[in-house]
Formats: sequence, structure tokens, C-alpha cells
Amino acid sequence: MSEKGREPLRIGVLGAARITERSLVDPARTTGHRLVAVAARDRARAEAFAAGHGVERVAGSYAELIADPEVDAVYNPLANGLHGPWNLAALAAGKHVLSEKPSASNAEEAAEVRRAAEKAGTVFMEAFHYLFHPVTRRLHELLASGELGELRHVEAMVAIPAPPDTDPRWSLPLAGGALMDLGCYSLHALRMLAPWAGGAPRTAAARAGERAGAPGVDEWLDADLEYPGGATGSARCHMAYDGLDMSIRLVGSRGEATAPNFVLPQWDDRVVIRTPEGERTEHLGTRSSYTYQLEAFAARVREGTPLPLDADDAVTTMELIDACYRKAGFEPRPRTSV
Repeated sequence: MSEKGREPLRIGVLGAARITERSLVDPARTTGHRLVAVAARDRARAEAFAAGHGVERVAGSYAELIADPEVDAVYNPLANGLHGPWNLAALAAGKHVLSEKPSASNAEEAAEVRRAAEKAGTVFMEAFHYLFHPVTRRLHELLASGELGELRHVEAMVAIPAPPDTDPRWSLPLAGGALMDLGCYSLHALRMLAPWAGGAPRTAAARAGERAGAPGVDEWLDADLEYPGGATGSARCHMAYDGLDMSIRLVGSRGEATAPNFVLPQWDDRVVIRTPEGERTEHLGTRSSYTYQLEAFAARVREGTPLPLDADDAVTTMELIDACYRKAGFEPRPRTSV
């Protein structure tokens, strides 16, 4: 990889989160990018993570990792409330940033991250990996081709069994809640249909239920959306569900299409299409959505290849999340001090 555009990214990892093996370690191994450093609050945990996943060295702190001149890009999979502060710190250090979603605790902080990205002149991307997989691209193609007719309704559901009560996703000070952790996928997927719906959706109504023992934290939230072209949308999420559901269904004037697992299509790569001509199932491949994502991020950093996700997109998503919280009678998530 002697050509500049083909040099491997040198990635530093904040924290030793469980998701990182699936979201970054395996994709980096597949695509030839380097994991040069990891830092965690507990150094022993960072050392175990590095040894187990082939990370080249351990940094003494998040700040030390961000300051490391050998780190090109920082991956931030920390608790939601720590996305904003450490995204800001990494951008201030001139690093490219791949941040787990959402990019910040609320729209105000997301806008601050956007300003920092503009000042840094580096690549900032929110990790909505589903968008790069052929399953989602195929859903968009079905709308663009006209096979489904005009978009009339879309419904997305992202639900998982409950994490333990001690999980940071139940912590209001760490910007927890079902909408932050799961519903952001539903809302983002509905936002991405704007080209076939006359523009971006707005929140018409929302309902939510509070987690017992976690004041201000939503266990579930259902949002009703409306598009300028007249289509409607339902974005639902549940973080204490009886099973796993990560489905999306598009209903058009001539037919409909369903992806049983649009968030993790490597687990179920089907798109089921129903039109007056009949029903068919297409399989779009079980290659990881995270691998497609890392390839796209690296191509942007190394070659300037356009991305569908940037700091502007992250702000718009966060504005929609805040609007849903307010409609449901909750407050947007507070910022976390570091």
C-alpha cells in the first residue's frame, strides 16, 4: 500500500466496548487497516482488549490516545453522553472521527461538533453502518425505479431485550434511552427516504414509556412522522422487548418491500417484495455492514470519496431526536461533563 490513497488507516479506539469487535476489529482485519492504539478507563481492560484483538499498543488515557501523532482516525464507541465531548476533543486534535451514533447528547452539542469538524477540516462520520449495505441500497433502488410506485407509508421498528439495570444505556446523565440507542436507526432510515417523499419528515406526534427506576429515561418510544409529499411514517423503538426486531417496511402505491433486519443485514439479508406481479425474495449478501462502512470511511479520508453521512447529517438527526422527545413529554438528553 505505497500509494497515499491506499495506505491503511491508523485507527485509535476509545474504550474497550463490546461492540468494537464487531463494528471495527473484524472490519479492520478484513480491509487491512491498522488498530494502532486503544485506551480505557481501566488500563488492565485496555491491555486485555489489545492482546485479544491485535491492537498495537495501549495508551494511558483517552487524551493521550487523541494526542498520538500516529493516530489518523479516532473511533468513539463510548457511552452516548461521552460521544460529544470526545468527538470535540478528537476534532480539536485534528483527527478524523468515526463516532458511534448519536454524535452528541442533543442538537445543541451536535451543532458544536459540526463547527469543530468544519474548523478541523477533517472527516467526521456518524456510524449509521446500515446505510452502506446492499439491503438498504436495494430498498432505495426499489423506490427510485418506480416499481413500488409513490411512497405512501413506511414503518421501522428497532427493539431488543432489556440490558441489565446497571447498563449505561439506562443512565440519563450518560444520555441513555431507547430512542438514543435504538430509535435513532428508525428515525435515520425514515430521513433517508426524503428524496422519494417530497422532502424531510417532521414529527407529528410521539408517545413513550419511562423505565422503572430510571427517571427521565425512555424504555420505549413511538413516533409518527409526516413527509411533505403526503406519505406517513412510524418510527418505533423498544429497549425492553420480548425478542429482537429490526425491521423496515415500505408501502408504495404499487407494492411494498420489507427488510426483516435492516440494521444488521448480515444476520438476515432478505428483502421481500410484493407487487401485483407477485411476491419474491431477494438475498443481498451477508458481508458485514460494518465492513462496508469502514471501507466508505477510509475512502473518504484517503481519496476524498463522497459520503452520505457527515456532521450536517448528524445535526439533522439529533434535531429530530430532540423533537421526538419533546413530543413524547420527555426532555432532550443533557450534556455530559468530562
